[in-house]
Amino acid sequence: MTRLLIRGGRILDPASGRDEFGDLLVEDGRIAAVGPGLDAREAEVLDAEGAWVAPGFVDLHTHLREPGQEYKEDIGSGGRSAVAGGFTAIACMANTHPVNDDPAMTDFIIDRAEHDSPARVYPIAAATKGLEGRVMTEMIALVAAGAVAFSDDGKTIMNGGVMRRVLEYSNLVGVPVVVHCEDLTLVGDGVVNEGPASTRLGLPGNPAIAEDLHVARDVMLAELTGAYLHVAHVSTAGGIDAIRRARERGVNITAEVTPHHLTLTDEETLGYDTNTKVAPPLRSKADMLACRAALVDGTLDAVATDHAPHAQYEKDQEFSEAPPGMIGFETAAPVVLDLVRTGEITPLELMRRMSTNPARILGKPGGNLAEGQPADIVVFDPERSWVYDAAKGYSKSQNSPWDGRTMTGRAVATIVGGRLVYHVDRGVLVP
Repeated sequence: MTRLLIRGGRILDPASGRDEFGDLLVEDGRIAAVGPGLDAREAEVLDAEGAWVAPGFVDLHTHLREPGQEYKEDIGSGGRSAVAGGFTAIACMANTHPVNDDPAMTDFIIDRAEHDSPARVYPIAAATKGLEGRVMTEMIALVAAGAVAFSDDGKTIMNGGVMRRVLEYSNLVGVPVVVHCEDLTLVGDGVVNEGPASTRLGLPGNPAIAEDLHVARDVMLAELTGAYLHVAHVSTAGGIDAIRRARERGVNITAEVTPHHLTLTDEETLGYDTNTKVAPPLRSKADMLACRAALVDGTLDAVATDHAPHAQYEKDQEFSEAPPGMIGFETAAPVVLDLVRTGEITPLELMRRMSTNPARILGKPGGNLAEGQPADIVVFDPERSWVYDAAKGYSKSQNSPWDGRTMTGRAVATIVGGRLVYHVDRGVLVP
């Protein structure tokens, strides 16, 4: 019997509301006991004094690039970067090459993850063939193969009739449809948020209303069909308002927000740093503050990184030509910890949005420190100061606006299925 005792940490378990100091005992991959003064005999001891002990973070929205673009990231490197950031489970989007629109591709991702990734990996399959927004994928077969949701993320399903059918058929398999909400006819060639910053940059703007309108459309279609809608990377106050009003009407809807939309504004783009180019773009300060308030009040359920690796030569282009996206596994927790430091949210509630709620949305185990649950755990030191060097991170890519910045807060240990897979002083330990 293998035993691991995590000693003397602040136990944060959103599922039970537990917030107290104590020990946590892991036996044979599961949580055996939580409480003060647990027996350490025959156990490896992990000192957690001064740290939080919480359910491992679960990321609803990532891009692992395998198959087809392994030079940016692969399932193994993405998994290693994830556990270094405290994530024990990650869901990967379907915009690979070829697209994950076939059960054989879903099988491939799951098989590769079992061999290469220290984090659990859950595939999100395409909602339409080839992400073309025209013909639905075989949802029943894809869920049988292991898909946990459907999404054409990275592209928008512009045809309302197709979107309606996707939502209707998703009811047959009982998993969420994750939507990337941008009206492409309004986005046009826009590459930064439309407003004073885009004017100063001399770059075409992507207006907030492009997101607002598409959120409203998909919310209404979800209400019509009764389907489970999950809105990805919300970035506008108008989109948040549509989600909030839909909730009040009883629509089956959840939503996520990224660390960058919680903490950065379009002012960050003024230096033409292509690492600040994302889709949807960094928005105004008013939108950013609306995102923070909505995460705190529960309108936005979860923090998701939208981890999007790109090679350095791809980002080293004119702003308008560079691909959108930034990496985020290793910086997500210290970035969103800003909401705790400002007093906007408690540590327990932040853990709910990074672990318990995402696990619930995916319909997977996690986000829970109850006895008998799988031992997916993060030990996080909220006071640890460190300088993030993207070149020394575990991702194959380095496209991060936080590169070189001093961060406060760091995952010091990550346990998946009872195995210590990462320690801040020893690095990633498996596979």
